[in-house]
Amino acid sequence: MARAVLATVIVFTALATVGLTAPADSPFCISVRAIFLGIDVDVKIGTSHLRFGWSAVPMAWVTTKEPASRL
Repeated sequence: MARAVLATVIVFTALATVGLTAPADSPFCISVRAIFLGIDVDVKIGTSHLRFGWSAVPMAWVTTKEPASRL
């Protein structure tokens, strides 16, 4: 069990290292950008893009309308 966990950690570390150092036009690329009080991570695998964004500022409704009328 310990060998399987260690092998998994090594594989994910290798994928992250290769993805972060790869050029943007390569088939596998990980891009990390800092945004205002947060981060934006884009993982490209072939033609697919997986995007993750996190911000310390929660995105709230910016309106004066009642909650029932927002729909």
